[in-house]
Amino acid sequence: MNLVDAARCPYCARVRIALAEKGIEHEVTQVDLADRPEWLLELNPPYGRVPVLDGLPESEVIMELLEEIHPEPALLPADPAARARARLQVHRFDSNLGDDYYAYRRGDPNDLEAKLEALEVGQSLFADIAYVPWVLRARDMLGVTLPRRIADWLAVLERRPSVAAEVEIVRAL
Repeated sequence: MNLVDAARCPYCARVRIALAEKGIEHEVTQVDLADRPEWLLELNPPYGRVPVLDGLPESEVIMELLEEIHPEPALLPADPAARARARLQVHRFDSNLGDDYYAYRRGDPNDLEAKLEALEVGQSLFADIAYVPWVLRARDMLGVTLPRRIADWLAVLERRPSVAAEVEIVRAL
């Protein structure tokens, strides 16, 4: 497998963490998002976004694929209803956190504090992986003080080698 990756991209971080959790060996092709190669625009038109895993773009879709082709260890809960709730939580990422994270980063009006306070975490590893890259970046790159509950959740996740590796990437940015 080959992951087209950019270290600063939290969407790529989702895939890096999922690959690590599943112990999937893969090659990495790093790209500079400030100077996207033409081949990336052809690989994932029209924007040339990352991540792309073996020609498949979009982190949410890639995480689903990894869960399908490498079911163990499972990132999604065993119960079908809980699996559906985890997928829904990831599907609603923009309204749950992403839109306000990016507004905060741009200096636009936002409700990032309220979104972090209301964030549902600890329900499934799949959803936690989908959110943790932004929470890490909010804390470590944007200087956001996390609500105690979210800080505690993050501290538990940071004990996982996959997330600890992402913490190191974020700190190096």
